[in-house]
Amino acid sequence: MLNLLRRLQADRRGNIAVIFAMLLVPLVGVAGGALDFGRLQMVHARLVDSADSASVGAVAKNSAAMIAAALMTGDGAITAGSAQATKIFNANMAASPDVTVSGLTTTVTKSGLQVTSTVTVQASMPTYFLKIMGMSTLNTSAVSTSTNSLPTFIDFYMLLDNTPSMGVGATPADVSTMVANTPDQCAFACHDLSNPTGNYYQLAKNLGVTTRIDVLRSATASLMDTAASTAVVSNQFRMGIYTFGASSAAPGFFTVASPSSNLTAVKALAANIDLMTVPYQNFNNDQDTDFANVMSGANSAMPAPGTGKSATSPQEVLFLVSDGVNDSSVGGNRSITTIDPALCTTVKNRGIRIAVLYTTYLPLPTNAFYNSYVAPFASIISPTMQACASPGLFFEVSPTDGISNAMTALFQKAVQNARITS
Repeated sequence: MLNLLRRLQADRRGNIAVIFAMLLVPLVGVAGGALDFGRLQMVHARLVDSADSASVGAVAKNSAAMIAAALMTGDGAITAGSAQATKIFNANMAASPDVTVSGLTTTVTKSGLQVTSTVTVQASMPTYFLKIMGMSTLNTSAVSTSTNSLPTFIDFYMLLDNTPSMGVGATPADVSTMVANTPDQCAFACHDLSNPTGNYYQLAKNLGVTTRIDVLRSATASLMDTAASTAVVSNQFRMGIYTFGASSAAPGFFTVASPSSNLTAVKALAANIDLMTVPYQNFNNDQDTDFANVMSGANSAMPAPGTGKSATSPQEVLFLVSDGVNDSSVGGNRSITTIDPALCTTVKNRGIRIAVLYTTYLPLPTNAFYNSYVAPFASIISPTMQACASPGLFFEVSPTDGISNAMTALFQKAVQNARITS
């Protein structure tokens, strides 16, 4: 086009001059219009980016809309979400003073488990060259819609085996240390209160031996951090901690921390997880692991599960961590066997899921009790514990593999496998 203009300008013939004069204005308008429309494309792209940022931000994790939606018992508009979308959009467009926003509509609504934000905007920009043709502004618009799903709300009841068998060394090396330093070659760090000098629990501490209960305590505390970082909205997870009893004189479902969404406070209370004490050696014939009693207590403590749609209607998960060996009185006789899966079925039939972390009962070849009573059925402990768990929520781990990592993995499974029931 520039070459054409030069030829027209250089041509001195009269008719060419007239034609040049007639074409000059539209040619300049076309050339300038191309520049104005190019600017419009950039403005439109900026408008789309700002609308996208606003719609996505309005339903992002921990956004005002998601928090408000989690507390809603029904569907409807979320004013706080609309206000946040507007704020985000305006902040993104602040660097474009040449753009005039003539209409901005932001809506955020909850429908079932979906939170949807829609940003609709109309805007205009001034022209430079098209003014010659009477067009002082150019208009554009954009629409952006984003959707996010509400998280599932879950209450976790952490039922932790703290019976004397959890006083065994956490690793083969810890077991060997206890065996080498006890006159009866005992691998169990029993918390016997009757004789401080014969208290193997204190001996284990003095020797620097790590017992299973030590690992379980730290792993439970660490799990509170995992739950806090996993939560999408406030109050998504409530955690409670329970054991099999503080003392064998009063065994049963024992509360260390009641269910709470204040996971920092629950983590602090996890420090109180400790090995069950015994008044003296062979108290109650060492019948300290009564799964029937503990599971009944857990079943009574857990309310009917909700849909998981809100903090006021959470699902329920029983998180059982144990070595799976029952030692209790049945019909007046001592019963040493695996957990009865029927106890778990009673809980699961209520719609409550059970996550089971089986801490492998390590062989204790120098221990007479193990050889006589546990070794004969040791091979079926794991499958029996798995039968107790809900589908996909069983994990077996030895202390040397890392109970903390296993607890985290099982927690994540429970969260990912959660399904809204209605």
